[in-house]
Amino acid sequence: MTTQVALVGGTGKLGTIIGAVIDELEGFEVSRVLTSSSDLSELDGADLVVDASTPQVSIEVVRAAVERGINVLVATSGWSSERIALVRPLVEAAGTGAVFIPNFSLGSVLGSALAAAAAPFFGSAEIIEAHRETKIDSPSGTAVRTAELIAAARAEQGPVSAPHADQRARGQQVGSVPIHSLRRPGVVAKQEVILSGPGESLTFTHDTTDSALAYAPGIRLSVPFAVKATGVVVGLEHMIDIGIRS
Repeated sequence: MTTQVALVGGTGKLGTIIGAVIDELEGFEVSRVLTSSSDLSELDGADLVVDASTPQVSIEVVRAAVERGINVLVATSGWSSERIALVRPLVEAAGTGAVFIPNFSLGSVLGSALAAAAAPFFGSAEIIEAHRETKIDSPSGTAVRTAELIAAARAEQGPVSAPHADQRARGQQVGSVPIHSLRRPGVVAKQEVILSGPGESLTFTHDTTDSALAYAPGIRLSVPFAVKATGVVVGLEHMIDIGIRS
């Protein structure tokens, strides 16, 4: 039996990549492609909803999928833990599954996990993330997720040191971690996590140079996982054994 997938935002850059990967997956078919302005009644009859829309539309896509009893895989950026908390009760009450993937890149997930593992040993942590100038949200979902992982890893130590955080140039704090966003031409995606302590610093850098190639392995893992998921799942780390989950 073929799993029928409704792909929202399927005409966008990320949606196009996701659609191409799904078309290659055995037992899966993109049966309908929606734009961010499509009527969500078009989700009716799908076995899985994959959302690659916009941050503004995404929450309505998740709600519409859950109301129909359909599992949803969310690839749209902008989902912080606070925003996910808004839909968690709906997902749990419906008995469906909602899988949120801030980044499909295996290297990005590993980089964030390693930074979180190292964070308890350093008093300072800051994130610099860069994307092309067409990305409409900041900070990126990957940076938000990384900051949340760092904060969780430092639960015993407490917040990182972020002096002068009241100044706008010091970045937006997520889980006490300052995030600095760059939007410029010629960049696909890049993230640096800089951990600092007395007399030393440790930097984790991940650079995406080809999004189609980088995201394909993570998409192949996420789509079959999302069909069977129950409850809310956040992060590709739940599909690969890297030893760090939250």
